[in-house]
Amino acid sequence: MPANQMILLKRRPVGMPTEADFELSERGTAELADGEALVKTLYLSLDPYMRGIMDEKDSYIPPVKVGEAMRGHVVGIVVESRSATLVPGDHVHGMGGWQHYNIATPAGTWRKVDPALAPLPAWLGPLGLPGWTAYIGLMDLASPKPGETVVVSSAAGAVGTVAGQLARIAGCRVVGIAGGPDKCHYVVDEVGFDACVDYKAGNLIRDLAKATPDGIDINFENVGGAVLDAVWPRMNRHSRAVVSGLIAQYNQTAPSPGPDWSTLLRNRINVRGFIISDHVAEIPNAVQQVATLLREGKIRTRDDIVDGLDKAPSAFIGMLNGKNFGKLMVRLAGAE
Repeated sequence: MPANQMILLKRRPVGMPTEADFELSERGTAELADGEALVKTLYLSLDPYMRGIMDEKDSYIPPVKVGEAMRGHVVGIVVESRSATLVPGDHVHGMGGWQHYNIATPAGTWRKVDPALAPLPAWLGPLGLPGWTAYIGLMDLASPKPGETVVVSSAAGAVGTVAGQLARIAGCRVVGIAGGPDKCHYVVDEVGFDACVDYKAGNLIRDLAKATPDGIDINFENVGGAVLDAVWPRMNRHSRAVVSGLIAQYNQTAPSPGPDWSTLLRNRINVRGFIISDHVAEIPNAVQQVATLLREGKIRTRDDIVDGLDKAPSAFIGMLNGKNFGKLMVRLAGAE
């Protein structure tokens, strides 16, 4: 079995992670048991939720132990197999590690993917966790109606981009919130949002009010913090908020004070915390629907790809600081 290079969690960060919290290591690969397959990683997804599993606390995903490989979704190719259903040459997607090789079992979280349906990176973006989150969160939980105003934070990110386009397809007015003029131009001019507010311009509350003159009917929340503080007062009666992520709060060392919940009562706002693992049964439909929209050119996405496993920690830290532009992933040797 080949040697396996991996990125370990060296220590638990306090606040924003640093590269000193990670360690590049090489270990042997375990022999395969019956039913298992060895998967060579081609692309590794970097996602905001990974910050939470670096802490030793209760969460919807068990934490990574110090000295273990960081976890993340990967797309790879089967190179050896003792499985009846996964054979060498199969492309697969599943929860693996920040490492060159992963061991997959068909009974686990691993699924075959079809490179003819979409390029391999798409299975970590619109056809992967971000796409599942966007489709199920918006279409199944928020139930958008034509003419409603939908606000999407982190609008140029992997989840926000797809969620906003789904809202537009549903006939809604879509307003994004993103950091910087380039990202705002992208979601309006290339993706098709109706407007975008640059939170880095220093006038978030004023600019959001201007972009949402009729208030907000659906808030697809990916950021939290000051962004949510600006959105909350503009929520309409019987509006809905789907909380997909709170990236602005992941590195806080003290709890956020949160929004004024009297607004929730007065306007009868429906707030739904959303974890994709609670909706596994709906994932196949989400993949089918988004794949069709991709094929028809109705959804556009953008990838932010860095090369080399050793670049994963710096790229991940950059993402937490808003430096990525599109779906962030690492391309490993052998990927096309």
